[in-house]
Amino acid sequence: MRGLYFEEFEPGQVFEHALTRTITEADNMWFSCMTLNPQPLHIDAHFAAGEEFGKPLVNSLFTLGLLIGMTVADTTLGTTVGNLGMTEVKFPNPVFHGDTLRVRTTVKSVRASKSRPHNGLVEFLHEGFNQDGKLVASCVRTGLMKRKPQEAV
Repeated sequence: MRGLYFEEFEPGQVFEHALTRTITEADNMWFSCMTLNPQPLHIDAHFAAGEEFGKPLVNSLFTLGLLIGMTVADTTLGTTVGNLGMTEVKFPNPVFHGDTLRVRTTVKSVRASKSRPHNGLVEFLHEGFNQDGKLVASCVRTGLMKRKPQEAV
C-alpha cells in the first residue's frame, strides 16, 4: 500500500476515507497529559459537568491530528516529503468521548514546486464528521509531495 505521487492528484478529486475511529476517554486523557494540557474541560468530568456541554470535550489538537492521520493511507503514505502548513483550522461542533469520526478529503489545488524539481505541492481540504454526519473539524493542509520516480532506461 502506498500513497499517491504528485502527478496522481487533481483539483476536485475526493477521497471518502474508509477508516473510521471511535474516540475514547483514554485517548483524550493520554493526549492531554502527553501535551501537558491541564484544561479541565478535557480532563475533569466534574468540572465539565458544570460547563456548557455538561461533559468533557475531546482536545481539539487530538481531533486535528486524528483528522489528518486518518487520510494518510489513501493519500500520502510514503509519498510525502512533509507538511508545509495547515490553515483554516475549524472546529464547528464539539467532539465527545464515544464519538466516531470519518473523514473526507478534497484536493483543492496542485502545482509543481519552483525550487524542488522532484516535488510538487498539493493542497488538501480535510473534513471530519461525527457519527451523526455533523462537521466537527476541518483544515486545509499543504503537502510537499514526491513526483513519480523516473523509470530506468
